[in-house]
Amino acid sequence: MEQRMSRSASPVLLGLLLLLLFVFFSGYVEAYKNYTVGDSLGWYDKLQKPNVNYQKWVAGKNFSLGDFLLFNTDNNHSVVQTYNFTTYKRCDYDDSLDNDTYQWSTTDPSATDPVSVTVAVPLLKEGMTYFFSGDYDGWQCKHGQHFKLNVSHGQGLPPSLKDPADDAPSPVAPDSGDEGDAAPDTVVPANFNNPKEEHDNEESSGSASLLPFFLHLLNYKFSGILALLPVVFIF
Repeated sequence: MEQRMSRSASPVLLGLLLLLLFVFFSGYVEAYKNYTVGDSLGWYDKLQKPNVNYQKWVAGKNFSLGDFLLFNTDNNHSVVQTYNFTTYKRCDYDDSLDNDTYQWSTTDPSATDPVSVTVAVPLLKEGMTYFFSGDYDGWQCKHGQHFKLNVSHGQGLPPSLKDPADDAPSPVAPDSGDEGDAAPDTVVPANFNNPKEEHDNEESSGSASLLPFFLHLLNYKFSGILALLPVVFIF
């Protein structure tokens, strides 16, 4: 009788272990993503591509720290990122502040034959961020080449995108003894590695490598499962 009960319990124990694994690992395998701005239409103004609607492209997507935006465009269109709503509304990069607006690529007015370029922009700060093409007196921006999005914390920034200054203590003024100003907002390190460029429609697109983290988590969680096995076998 006991032997029959033991055999019938095996599938139950296996199912319980699989359930525990699912619970432990759910929420921990979300990867960083690449998003190709405008999908196949790329990054252009409506005068060149009338069907572009970048705010519609943003809708329904969840952007997090560490994700990348990939701008497929040419050297006749620029990529400007700002945290300043006024700068965004004016489509004016020249009137921006140094610490809230960044020009990731510029235009080449002398180019008679535009050259295709891809500009990779990491999302480094939580909250609202704005993008537009800022050259030609804002002409391209005013003709549809702009959008805004909200960045959530997600998993936080990966080590490759963190500014070393964030982990360093703030300087102390020698005469006052008070703590100095906090470190500035995160900027892009010169040696960051862009993820592999892929289309964001694919489920696995832009997934950054999480193997070391996954193995560490597997070791930690597996130890917890082994600790629970005596309790399982009691039942």
